Amino acid sequence: MQFLLLFSFAFPVVSGALLPLFKPKPAVRRVWVTLTSAFAFAASLVIAFAGGDASTSALSLAPGLSISYSADTAASVFSVLFSFAFLIVSIYAPTYIAHEHGGAHGDRFFAFFLITLGALLSLSFSANLVTLYLSFEITTLASMPLVLQSGEPEAVAAALKYLFYSVAGALLGLFGIIFIHSYTAAGAFAPGGTLTEAGPYLPLAVFLTIVGFGTKAGMYPMHGWLPTAHPVAPAPASALLSGIIAKAGVLAVIRVVFYTVGADAIRSTWVTPVWEALAALTVVMGSMMAYREKILKKRLAYSTVSNISYIMLGLSTLTATGSVGALLHVFAHALAKNALFLAAGSIIFMTGKTSVDELHGIGKKMPVTLGAFTVASLSLIGIPPLLGFTSKWYLCTAGIEAGGVSAVLVPAVLIISALLTAGYLLPIMINGYFPAEGAPSYKYEEAPASMTVPTVILAALSLILGLFGDRLAVLFASVITL
Repeated sequence: MQFLLLFSFAFPVVSGALLPLFKPKPAVRRVWVTLTSAFAFAASLVIAFAGGDASTSALSLAPGLSISYSADTAASVFSVLFSFAFLIVSIYAPTYIAHEHGGAHGDRFFAFFLITLGALLSLSFSANLVTLYLSFEITTLASMPLVLQSGEPEAVAAALKYLFYSVAGALLGLFGIIFIHSYTAAGAFAPGGTLTEAGPYLPLAVFLTIVGFGTKAGMYPMHGWLPTAHPVAPAPASALLSGIIAKAGVLAVIRVVFYTVGADAIRSTWVTPVWEALAALTVVMGSMMAYREKILKKRLAYSTVSNISYIMLGLSTLTATGSVGALLHVFAHALAKNALFLAAGSIIFMTGKTSVDELHGIGKKMPVTLGAFTVASLSLIGIPPLLGFTSKWYLCTAGIEAGGVSAVLVPAVLIISALLTAGYLLPIMINGYFPAEGAPSYKYEEAPASMTVPTVILAALSLILGLFGDRLAVLFASVITL
């Protein structure tokens, strides 16, 4: 099992690095990328269902510092999600990339696509802070070329902004990690934390780490890269950046707060209310910006800013119910937002339309795509029995259980954001199915099956997993120990 653990993320990295050297034909490259992603998903499933806590040390850097990996419950949950999403997108992406700019730089895109997958799996299986930080940085460096795929000036500028924000956030995280490491027992992550003492500057170190890794998750005030990068990145890259890569920040925060420091060490400090306030502010701010935005992909990007902070809001309550709600929303958002961005990509692919005001009547021409978009949107709004409703129910309950200000703040934020989410997503669906009288009629058709099928699968899973939300909640209850 130790060999499979290392091979699960090393294979995608090697496969991605070799791809530009062989320069396969597009048909061969499609099979190459999909099979590599399928292997990563299969390996993650085997490791998850094997049970136990397989671990291995790959490299010793210094006394007490090593590159180590472990397959605990948290690693299994995130690795399965990450690899599954990449597998679905690997089916969709070749058709889209072949169309965009005549398929230029396709080998480069898919090389970094696979390397990013490997980096995320390395992050998932990281057993200590050193491995976590290195994997986090590699994820940033590997995913940045996905943003600048087109090579146009605005794409380069957006990629650099993403890089600068992410590196700045990672440096804040590194500062906190160095400080936290001096107060923890040497060794791997452990449920409940490994803190040996709480120094006077520990709350500041934890807060800087949360903000630093929260940059990848789009949490205020380090959210600015998201709405800039998404509109210029190819739709497959936008889907992964929003639905999956942003979760790297969430996982890093979980590992630091719940597997290193421990919730009890910060429960009565100023970190908790400030963290909760920043998350609540980001939820409402992101929703308001999405409501005002007219460019479809940029609207979805602001939606991500809001929805990732739902997760942060749940974690900040430091309750078991909040943790379960946060993890449920990790999955709810990943499925829904990947479906939304892939649907948006299909619309752009077939019509060239990028503004929500240009999509009147789209449902009559692309019913499958808009149908998947509708299901995913309803999940984000929080309509039962979709998974987004289940996650928000747990988050709202967590706020009430936490008591104090949280009992009012969390439910109020969730309700306001749900109304705003309905305000910026429902008009797209309504106008798509019921265009205004006199709206122009376009001549286009449904996207190819290689694009519609992955989108429909993601939307369908939002419904299917929503029907079994309580069973997922039981599984996620064992991920975070308070």
